[in-house]
Amino acid sequence: MDPITIFKGKSVGIPIDNIDTDQITPARYLKGTSKQLAHAFFADWRLNPDGTPKAEFPLNKPGAQGASILVAGDNYGCGSSREHAVWAAYSYGIRALISTSIADIHRNNCEKNGIIPILVDAAVRAEAMAAAEKNLEFTIDLPNQTLTLPSGKKVGFPIDPFPKKCLLQGLDDLGYLQSHLPKVVDHEKRREPARA
Repeated sequence: MDPITIFKGKSVGIPIDNIDTDQITPARYLKGTSKQLAHAFFADWRLNPDGTPKAEFPLNKPGAQGASILVAGDNYGCGSSREHAVWAAYSYGIRALISTSIADIHRNNCEKNGIIPILVDAAVRAEAMAAAEKNLEFTIDLPNQTLTLPSGKKVGFPIDPFPKKCLLQGLDDLGYLQSHLPKVVDHEKRREPARA
């Protein structure tokens, strides 16, 4: 994962409530363990059966190309707990998700895979969605836990300390464990004489 500190990103909005993980990444893409799933991100909503883009879908609009911030409707990521949904979003380029509510497991999967889940109230989401429908830029300051809207309005957002630390350092669960490897090796070396 790439470390996230302070960044500006283009936004895209999908103003639909209750988007479940089967819509984010359809079940047929769950057979493998590759995290390179950009092609699967909203595949059924984004693409026609022949693979051509659906022009009306927000991700396919010309201004949305390269968007890294997704503003979504309420209860985003509900349904099954598939981590592939987050892998697909990350592979597609999404680094932050803004909504009034994000399903708990999906939120946790975001934090573990390099996407900042940002919870805001309904008024802020409405302003954010209006801006995202125009693909405007937002600024996210993870160290200070603030989101700055294109209007200049700044709002705070909650995030637990451990996932925040991992996102700031670009560490997934395995990376976090490996970061402690020198201490483990040192501890084992100190114990060797006692075992002899």
